Amino acid sequence: MNASSTSHIDKVIARTSGRLDGSLGSDDDLITRSWTRCVADYGLDPTRAQAARVIEHWQLREHQEQIESFLRVARAGMEQLYKRVSPLGYVLLLTDAQGVTVDYIGNDQWDRDLKRSGLCLGADWNESHAGTCGVGTCIVERTALTCHQGDHFDSTHIGLTCTTAPLFDPTGDFIGVLDISALSSPSEKPSQHLARHMTVMFAKMVEDANFIRHFSDQWLLRLGVDWALVDVSGECMLAFDADGRILGANSGARQMLAAINEDASAVPVVGHLLTDVFKLTMDDIWRVARSGTTSDRTVLSTRRHELFYAMATPPRHAANKLKQVAERSPAQTACPALDRLSGDDKQMLRLLDQAKRLVNKKVNILLHGETGTGKELIARALHDSSQRANKSFVAVNCASIPESLIESELFGYVAGSFTGGRSKGSCGLILRSSGGTLFLDEIGDMPMHLQTRLLRVLSEGEVMPLGAEMPVPVDLTVVAASHRDLRRLIAEGVFREDLYYRLCGATLPLPPLRLRTDKKFVIERVLQQEGLQLGIEGHISSRALELLLNFAWPGNIRQLRNAIRFALAICDNGYIEPTDLPSELRGEEEAGATPGTPLLPNAPLRTLLPSDVSGALMQAQALLLALRRQHWNVTAVAKELGICRATVYRQMKRFNIVSPTQQ
Repeated sequence: MNASSTSHIDKVIARTSGRLDGSLGSDDDLITRSWTRCVADYGLDPTRAQAARVIEHWQLREHQEQIESFLRVARAGMEQLYKRVSPLGYVLLLTDAQGVTVDYIGNDQWDRDLKRSGLCLGADWNESHAGTCGVGTCIVERTALTCHQGDHFDSTHIGLTCTTAPLFDPTGDFIGVLDISALSSPSEKPSQHLARHMTVMFAKMVEDANFIRHFSDQWLLRLGVDWALVDVSGECMLAFDADGRILGANSGARQMLAAINEDASAVPVVGHLLTDVFKLTMDDIWRVARSGTTSDRTVLSTRRHELFYAMATPPRHAANKLKQVAERSPAQTACPALDRLSGDDKQMLRLLDQAKRLVNKKVNILLHGETGTGKELIARALHDSSQRANKSFVAVNCASIPESLIESELFGYVAGSFTGGRSKGSCGLILRSSGGTLFLDEIGDMPMHLQTRLLRVLSEGEVMPLGAEMPVPVDLTVVAASHRDLRRLIAEGVFREDLYYRLCGATLPLPPLRLRTDKKFVIERVLQQEGLQLGIEGHISSRALELLLNFAWPGNIRQLRNAIRFALAICDNGYIEPTDLPSELRGEEEAGATPGTPLLPNAPLRTLLPSDVSGALMQAQALLLALRRQHWNVTAVAKELGICRATVYRQMKRFNIVSPTQQ
């Protein structure tokens, strides 16, 4: 260990132990907070140097796919910035919100040294393991900063200078970091002032370009304090729909309106109306939008403070379309089937907004999320909201159809193709969905040889039934879903990469129920739906609701639905109390049935089912209640649960459920 490293370690230890009061530079407080986090929160040791962490290629691709559209916009800005800073020895990194470098521009001559220092594609600069650094500390602090040489926590990085600026998406959520770094630089931190200015300026340019791209089919309101520049400046922009509801605000608009409004609640957020923020009517906005001339720029006023100029300008390529939208009633542009799937959860609202834009596009959609998050509900809502709503929605669970039958079920067959087939043949589920929507659930479980056939159908737009001599044209829109990591399956050689890219024209990730902020909305909606199914007007006590809100829900919405269905079945007068909920929600250790004891159809379910395994309990509860609803008709139960009859019988045997006719 050299003298500079030893000196640096001593300074970190002294600073974090409170024995050093000297200044570290212009970001003194920020760096001190980060050093303290490294020791107190992350348990990092300044005496133990850590090599740069670089993730594997397949992991990098996953991170890139999450912000793929943003990457395309950011790349153009990065290239312009690199032209200006490359002669000074800088390289550029763009990271996502987790600190993983998803794009990079550098000098190949220094490739080896750059990679050793972590200045490369795929490098993970999260503060929790990299320590104080430009990217990691920017992620925590959400502000532009320079982490210069000895500001770094890990002695491995004290030769670097890193200047970063945070990036936010069009709705104000943190999306990543723009970083310019150099392997060597002057020892004085003020030498990086120009680098910091350039980084902040280009970060804002990238944000605003992404803002305009994201809201390319909406109206934009440009705000400024300078009459002469407001027509061209993108410093402050608001996006709004035909009803005047704010859909997004760029960073400049959020900062400006926060500064001039004493009341933080007056700052515009997604969902507020323009007329709630400014002293104007929508007629004023449309007058400015229609005029399209600089002479009609209008002075707007906030509810309390100074006036400032504004200009409403729709994108040129969408102006005619948006004028038509402005004349429509809200009901004509709504998608009620999608709107009813979420309350105020930001991630779900963003997902549903993307879904609304995709419903009538010829784009195959891949839904990804944990088991039970409602992937089929989203798929059906996409279908019901589209122009294909009057056509068939065909759902196929690739994991539940026996492998020996899935080919004939999907692709169909002509008469006489094989023994046991229908005398007139079968058109198959793919052809049945032509013109409508084909939902392929658990696509990751489809056998490899059928993936090849499906790929051919998607690429050529025609299907060849078993035994047929000529293919049949098919108009196919596919929504696929999986709880499994398809990229990992590709790496393992059990899923075709070319099929993956055919299916994921757009990827919609569904959040698990435990992470949603609208759990109360979901609970109330499921309670209403299950009450209608059982003919009960369901209500829930505040204590029972609290238990539902605080439960982790490993089975997500499916588990919630089963729990509420169970509670409604045993509660008095449709009013659910805590004692009506399954035992694992109450944290109780109730004795279950002994192995081999049959479950009688009229026995209290909670005293008979085993409580040691949550998943098995909920599955057994769902099966027994379905059997009761369908009067023990196994075929009807199989259709309701989306499984085959053989699986119903197998589960009845597993859970010792006995039909009344067999007692």
